[in-house]
Amino acid sequence: MLTEGTKAPAFTLPDQNGNNVSLSDFAGKKVVLYFYPKDSTSGCTKQACAFTGVMDIYQEHGIVVLGVSKDSVASHKRFEEKYELNLTLLADTERQVIEAYDVWQEKKLYGKVSMGVVRATYVINEEGIIEKVYPKAKHDTNAQEILTYLGIL
Repeated sequence: MLTEGTKAPAFTLPDQNGNNVSLSDFAGKKVVLYFYPKDSTSGCTKQACAFTGVMDIYQEHGIVVLGVSKDSVASHKRFEEKYELNLTLLADTERQVIEAYDVWQEKKLYGKVSMGVVRATYVINEEGIIEKVYPKAKHDTNAQEILTYLGIL
């Protein structure tokens, strides 16, 4: 995992509408960059819905929330529409950003070892520096936990 105090790697990825989104688009704003394994799976859906549920609070404080997985733009669009999500989902099908942020890791599921995206969240400050890392983000509490960390809740 990248560590707190590290410059956040720059990136440009397409969102669920096919529009390119760059980290530099949000210079001067705090960014919550969360990585998740797969659209429409139980934990990932709970996490996206949790962010959606408090998105108005993030927006009131000028905080940008970006979700990243290796799913396609079309998959992200279906995910957004099915669950009425109101956040930006970025498609990293080539895993360039996933690997730059060191969230492509060995995982164990039912005793089977494989490589995949681990659920992790980075809070990036207004200067583009990682200020907080959640290396094992909990799908059901991560959105609220960040607001508490930021002193908003």
